Amino acid sequence: MSYLPRIKQMYVEKVVPVLVKKFKYKNAMEAPKLEKIVINTGEGEISRDSKLMSAVERDLAIITGQKPQLRRAKRAVSNFKIRKGMPVGFKVTLRGSRMFEFFDRFVNFAIPRIRDFRGLNPYSFDGRGNYTLGVNEQLIFPEIEYDKVQHIFGMDITFVTTAKTDEEAREMLKGLGMPFKRTEEK
Repeated sequence: MSYLPRIKQMYVEKVVPVLVKKFKYKNAMEAPKLEKIVINTGEGEISRDSKLMSAVERDLAIITGQKPQLRRAKRAVSNFKIRKGMPVGFKVTLRGSRMFEFFDRFVNFAIPRIRDFRGLNPYSFDGRGNYTLGVNEQLIFPEIEYDKVQHIFGMDITFVTTAKTDEEAREMLKGLGMPFKRTEEK
């Protein structure tokens, strides 16, 4: 028997029936799913300091459990002193069990460690059911040891879903435990 992550089990047993009932799907397979989680970090100083680049790569690998992919500049930008092909950041795409494990750790351990946290913006959807948020520092993740951090960096986290509308995706993520700010009903 294979291992089923806690969040995926909760999705199958609790979230899907609620979504089917609320949106009147004919089949449970119509319910939106979490397809992948993409984590991007772009650091201006990375291209000039290789020690910094390896520190960011190490921290991102510890957070995600997967080796980050180096991203290079697609074009030259003279104002930022960047030439085409220079390293500008890292990207990690999580799917399957790693994605659910990251989601669980992010929602239950990392988000509560954000200073002055009052809930996530419920309107940061892109119109196609994908949700993106920014994190200012990697120190919110419990896997990162504060004493070993050489450079504090932020990251963008995108939750890609199969939802057709933002409302469906919002309900699915809320059912999985994503702490959105309360909105005033119209």
